[in-house]
Amino acid sequence: MDKSVLFAHHGRGCTIVASKICENVVIFQNVSIGANLKYNKISNEWENVGNPIIAKNVIIADGAKILGPIVIGENSVIGAGSIITKDIPPNSVAFGVNKFKPKDMNYDFIFNRNMIHPSKIIEANKNLVNEFNNQNKSV
Repeated sequence: MDKSVLFAHHGRGCTIVASKICENVVIFQNVSIGANLKYNKISNEWENVGNPIIAKNVIIADGAKILGPIVIGENSVIGAGSIITKDIPPNSVAFGVNKFKPKDMNYDFIFNRNMIHPSKIIEANKNLVNEFNNQNKSV
């Protein structure tokens, strides 16, 4: 694991057994990275042997599961709650179960080192609550 890997929100609840995690990866809480082995009773052999490689600048959101001998391509984002057991190409957004689409390079998803100030989030939430309350006064 490269020394530049960051665990956002303390990376609580993570289980990580990876072949390699490259530079500038960000991992959020409750992420699992590991094996996806299966034993073939006909051939008496283990299949799908190995653990994931996470390339440079990957962001892995809350609760994602990345399993098996796969490669997550650089500059990709693994969405919250995703289950990924197949290679993800570079510059992609992965979501759901083994789904992905090209990443819009004009945006950073989930994490940017120039993070928003908490007061802006609090203000936006207050505005949203006020709007909700105004819309539901007659209910």
